[in-house]
Amino acid sequence: MSTTVADFLLRRLDQWDIRRIYGYPGDGINGIMGALGRQDRIEFIQARHEELAAFMACAHAKFTGEVGICLATSGPGAIHLLNGLYDAKLDHQPVVAIVGQQKRMALGGDYQQEVDLVSLFKDVAHEYVHMATTAEQVKHLVDRALRIAMEQRTVTCVVIPNDLQEMEAVEVPPHEHGSVHTGIGRTTRSGCPAQDGLLQAAEILNRGKKVAILAGAGALQATDEVIEVAEVLGAGIAKALLGKAAVPDDLPFVTGSIGMIGTKPSFDMMNGCDTLLMVGSGFPYAEFLPEEGKARAVQIDIDGRMLGLRYPSECNLVGDAKETLRALLPLLDRKSDRSWQLQIEQDVQRWQQLMERRAQDPASPMNPQRAFRELSSRLPEDCILTCDSGSATAWYALHLQLRRGMSASLSGGLATMGCALPYAIGAKFAHPRRHVIALAGDGAMQMNGLNALITIARYWRRWGNPKLTIAVLNNRDLNFVTWEQRGQQADPKFAPSQELPDFAYADFARMLGLHGIRVERAEDAGPAWDKALNADRPTLVELVVDANVPPLPPQVTRKQMQGYYEAIAKGDPDAEAIKAAIERQASGT
Repeated sequence: MSTTVADFLLRRLDQWDIRRIYGYPGDGINGIMGALGRQDRIEFIQARHEELAAFMACAHAKFTGEVGICLATSGPGAIHLLNGLYDAKLDHQPVVAIVGQQKRMALGGDYQQEVDLVSLFKDVAHEYVHMATTAEQVKHLVDRALRIAMEQRTVTCVVIPNDLQEMEAVEVPPHEHGSVHTGIGRTTRSGCPAQDGLLQAAEILNRGKKVAILAGAGALQATDEVIEVAEVLGAGIAKALLGKAAVPDDLPFVTGSIGMIGTKPSFDMMNGCDTLLMVGSGFPYAEFLPEEGKARAVQIDIDGRMLGLRYPSECNLVGDAKETLRALLPLLDRKSDRSWQLQIEQDVQRWQQLMERRAQDPASPMNPQRAFRELSSRLPEDCILTCDSGSATAWYALHLQLRRGMSASLSGGLATMGCALPYAIGAKFAHPRRHVIALAGDGAMQMNGLNALITIARYWRRWGNPKLTIAVLNNRDLNFVTWEQRGQQADPKFAPSQELPDFAYADFARMLGLHGIRVERAEDAGPAWDKALNADRPTLVELVVDANVPPLPPQVTRKQMQGYYEAIAKGDPDAEAIKAAIERQASGT
């Protein structure tokens, strides 16, 4: 049998060192599915839904630095990819979507499942989306999609009609006018800015007396350099959520997360600094950065389009964080006055004591902060954490103390629900020997997490280390939004939109052949984590927690407090419980 376009597609992906495709079958990609069955170099992982496949591809990119690949059929399958692809786009991850299409002769004929896929993907894959119409195109479409995804750290898309998949491949286009001949190979470029830019940055940082560093995802591979810069400058380090693993939390001058669910030391440091160094961060909330004009700023980012975007930085350096900081360090003067850093360290120490007390606050049936605090001290070495969007994000940000060697991610730019479990699956396939921990709320579990559990049950025996731990916060409430409605809109909880049906998550896990543990008392949380983290198979820990423990920002404004009390006055069904909770947390005790 001659080599088909689909066979050649997979061989070309193999030459680009692609080893795994996440997807779901359909008649728009039957040719590709058949080709997958005729080879053994690329593994196909069947998700329960195309959105989950796109999340898994995004996670692959996040936890390996490589291109993630997802595959879907035409029409509905392609449409289902979009949310996961937007997650990758907004977090600047290289993902290539390969999608099928109806036969070429049917296009434009209002055919079944015919969707204008180039237009559909034009926003999410705006850097590169094309449909193949001849076999001669496939080579350069694949090469360009992969190269642009890597080079621009973005989403690209290739559309291949189903009849073209079955045609005879053209592996080398004809050597004639109008043909395109592409090759394989990574782009090599200097990751360090010019010397004059470095000198300008050093002048600003050396003059600063109170330097604050904000580390984002771009600093994940520059841990040692960020720490050394902080030590030289006597600075503190705050972390955007995507940069949570950039520096370990056990350093005394690391203030932790920043923003709506950030720490008070981060808030105070940003308000008190006279100089700001932003490293690989697109953190969006201006109200948690220094007031404009109050601090001089230096920003480092590999993407020049992100510079000067969140704060009017005086010096903007385009470059890799690690290489740029290495080149900058010899130009920095070690500060003899350490009073600023000492103040930060004292603030961090007081904050950690406060968070420990908050975790012990009484709640019914259990304080979610206690559950996360118990996990923090038990986190396995070299583990990977994935977190969903919701109140779980707040407790992940505020209570989990990451150590060197750990990895962690969530949906940063899109902040979509439903990413934690497919992220965990992608992480586990990429790093089967590492312990992966997924943290999700009951809303995300009911949205798509239950389906992802089925995928885990199918594949876990393939992993060299079966350790995968899933935590579910069961509070029967879309909790983060409930609190936003109270604090931002001064509206009481709207039960028809916010309350969730109860579900036996641990029982469901056991039904699938996994382990499941249900925890209803605070004193049982620690032993449950011990059991789950040492289990011989993936284990779900169902934490039945109190929805009336508010994920408050570090400093509650008068407007926010007024909103909470107005919501209570309007007849919030949990009025007494939330009044006691917000007064306790807002008091700082």
